[in-house]
Amino acid sequence: MKDMIYKSKEGDLDLSKITRLYPAAVVDMYGEVAEMSLEWIEVNEDKVKFVHYVLVFDFTMPGEDEKNKTTLIFKTKDELIATMAEVAQFFQD
Repeated sequence: MKDMIYKSKEGDLDLSKITRLYPAAVVDMYGEVAEMSLEWIEVNEDKVKFVHYVLVFDFTMPGEDEKNKTTLIFKTKDELIATMAEVAQFFQD
């Protein structure tokens, strides 16, 4: 089996145990900080304060109460996209 360890700035991530992987934009809207989809931020960027981009690696198994996530933070969308491309390599045959 192919090695599924992604060496990130937050440590080694075992991609074979991932349950969800998603990009998001973190925004501050009137003091409330939230993750929003990349599509949402493109449409609403003039209405909120952009904080940064994230790539969330969720390892939480269905039915588990305790969340097990690792979040990578990026200043630019280009950095986010580059990392997404690196991670995608693990899932190609």
